Amino acid sequence: MSIPTQEIEAPGTLASLLTANTDKLLTCVHCGLCLPACPTYRKLGDENDSPRGRIYLMRGVVEGKIQPEDAFMSHIDLCLGCRACESVCPSGVPYGQLLEAARLEVSEKKSARGNWSELVLKLVLNRVFTRPAFLRVVLALARGFRDSGLAKAVLTTNLLAGRLRFALALLLASRSPLPKVRSHPSVRSPMAFGTKRVVLLRGCVMEGLFRETNRATERVLARNDCEVLDGDGQVCCGALHAHAGQLEVARELARKNIEIFLATGADRVIVNAAGCGAAMKEYAHLLADDPLFADRAREFSHKVRDISEFLIETGVRQPAGSVRRRVAYDAPCHLIHAQRIGQAPLDLLRAVPGLTIVPLRGFEGCCGGAGVYNLQHPELSGDILDDKIASITESGADTIVTANPGCIMQLGAGLLLNGLRVDVVHPIELLDAAYQE
Repeated sequence: MSIPTQEIEAPGTLASLLTANTDKLLTCVHCGLCLPACPTYRKLGDENDSPRGRIYLMRGVVEGKIQPEDAFMSHIDLCLGCRACESVCPSGVPYGQLLEAARLEVSEKKSARGNWSELVLKLVLNRVFTRPAFLRVVLALARGFRDSGLAKAVLTTNLLAGRLRFALALLLASRSPLPKVRSHPSVRSPMAFGTKRVVLLRGCVMEGLFRETNRATERVLARNDCEVLDGDGQVCCGALHAHAGQLEVARELARKNIEIFLATGADRVIVNAAGCGAAMKEYAHLLADDPLFADRAREFSHKVRDISEFLIETGVRQPAGSVRRRVAYDAPCHLIHAQRIGQAPLDLLRAVPGLTIVPLRGFEGCCGGAGVYNLQHPELSGDILDDKIASITESGADTIVTANPGCIMQLGAGLLLNGLRVDVVHPIELLDAAYQE
């Protein structure tokens, strides 16, 4: 099954999209509280590379004072989309929504100019990620290369440099460092009074490269009195598409997922990837103007829960075993800032016997991954990652815990290339390991 994208073009220009959101633009009072929270402003020191500055630029386009040309495109393009500004904004500016509208225009401008990286990105997002069967094959090949030992051998030869070397490190970092669970109870518990009926977003990258995390999530849900329903037919959540300005493709993916997941009759839609969860909780906004899906999108978004959020809401069954590790938690941006979930992952870790939890300086700050930002802007992403690696070294942790595949890969790649023996895992894997003891 594939999502038809050949005729999809987002309606309207940047000016019309932002004009429709003028009330959101005007919400910004330009107080400057967002400046110290913004990773690009801290690194570059340029007002135009701050949330406040970018909103000024967007308003300039709406008011006809500036054209969305090179300077505008550059400053919008350099935004990580971490949304840390939203957490500190006293006026509640929905910066993420404004950024997606601006990136629509940036994407179209770059494509019209024949920008090769933009054309490749659109090809991958709109011709690969919208075709689940094809995507499964591509990720299976990548997984096989990773697990065969060839990827590690190539990395150690130092034959690759720059973005290719970092991309290879990202792939290697996607492999779980924990022992694989080969036998486990069925995730399909029988229906009984009080049983919670849930469906899991398996995801594209999660199922392709982090399938052990998905299986761990299913086992943990079963251990906590959940019946895990089938979500067959689900597609990519569309988060990468929305962040890249491919809004109409994101809407098509959202419509498909809404139909599939609501048809299961599940009480909750469980997500174990922070970026995917944020995108799915915002389907209601994405499809607000769709007369056929607006109501269903609101119903669907209300059902979406991050796995840590869900388990803390419903109560975590105490594991019989323990996991002896010294761990530090690094918060994914789209969990702590977009979904505003800060405490639940830490509470989940505290439910795992044997863990020693140590603080991580700057745990709420971006790691520099931001989807494919690390490959598009390697120098700036690398500078941001260096700060995170320094914090990890200071913490003395032997394991970093984070709940987003991009963050796991970014941190894991940084640690690998710096020769540091620190594992990076999803918190649900540690809870699952404690259940297996």
